[in-house]
Amino acid sequence: MAGEGESARPKVSAMTTELAAANIPATGSQLRSLVTADGKLELSLVDIAIAPPQPDEVVISVEAAPINPSDLALLLAWADVSKASVSGSATSPILSADISARALEGMAGRVGQSMPVGNEGAGTVVAAGSSEMAQALLGKTVALAGGSMYSQYRVVPAALCLAFPDGTTAEEAASSFVNPLTALAMVEVMKREGHTALVHTAAASNLGQMLNRICLADGVALVNIVRKPEQADLLRSMGAKHVCDSSTTTFADDLTAALIETGATLAFDATGGGTLASDILSAMERAANASAKEYSRYGSSVFKQVYIYGGLDRRETTLSRNFGLSWSVSGWLLTPFLGKVGMETVGAMRARVASEVKTTFASHYTRRVSLAEALSVDAVQGYAKQATGEKYLITPHS
Repeated sequence: MAGEGESARPKVSAMTTELAAANIPATGSQLRSLVTADGKLELSLVDIAIAPPQPDEVVISVEAAPINPSDLALLLAWADVSKASVSGSATSPILSADISARALEGMAGRVGQSMPVGNEGAGTVVAAGSSEMAQALLGKTVALAGGSMYSQYRVVPAALCLAFPDGTTAEEAASSFVNPLTALAMVEVMKREGHTALVHTAAASNLGQMLNRICLADGVALVNIVRKPEQADLLRSMGAKHVCDSSTTTFADDLTAALIETGATLAFDATGGGTLASDILSAMERAANASAKEYSRYGSSVFKQVYIYGGLDRRETTLSRNFGLSWSVSGWLLTPFLGKVGMETVGAMRARVASEVKTTFASHYTRRVSLAEALSVDAVQGYAKQATGEKYLITPHS
């Protein structure tokens, strides 16, 4: 992770002339997550020395960093935050919570390590190295997916930064990687694997709304699955044509009808647990059989794919196996996919995000918290719920 390199830098005992001129302090606060040997989660703030940038580096004053579901495993270590407690002071709190023995089994490698957190964020470049690339970013609003973003300052290679047009705020740019690139990647997967339409669960989320806007703009048929009537109403108000509410008694029939109309045979499931992946495959099988010319005891020959990319539902994934033999359920992660498609494709995706950050890729936040406030019991219990439509934003300098 990019943030781990900070500890290997020479420690700065005093402000350099360059950093002092930019009014950058000698140290900045950073949120850390620690798993102790006795099975405790400890979240705290530590002071990190800010080193002057190397020629190809920049110093970013981080002004906004979202709390994504993908941050929570490292941040909370599957601890039981329902009984969390806070000690320390208002400016330097320490949140503690118990980790179950089962969850602790998979974390032997991080016990005793104080780990920086935060996949992405945005801010202003306040100092830059001597290279042309670094100097070109000075004073710009940039976004970064470099880890350790729940920090007041980050010193990073200029090449990792995504610069935005003048007038873009850090809050607008903060969620420029995880959700936008995931949504764009879903459409790219669809094209590369020979599918013609998509199914997406937890579709009223920030990511789901982005995917809906992408599909509307690009002419891609999208079946949105939500869990509440108000979420369905929200998506329909945004132009979504196919919205299926899993809380209704007609969900199976509604989903099958939408799949018949769209021909979708690829789904991305953010919930992971329970029967939803199985329900989607079953509906795909019914849709395929609706136009079948003859019966096959092996089920339809139409290949059906569900990718699980999240874990909003922590239950086991249950499959009913009533959808023939031409199917697959597998995990999917953004980073390995980006590594496969090459820099040209990734560059085009990043450029689209930068140009449409105020429209297609706009994010909405329900609560903004400082680094210290992010360690309050109330806030931790709030973002740990991973509730659709309730997104938290950390503002490190507030």
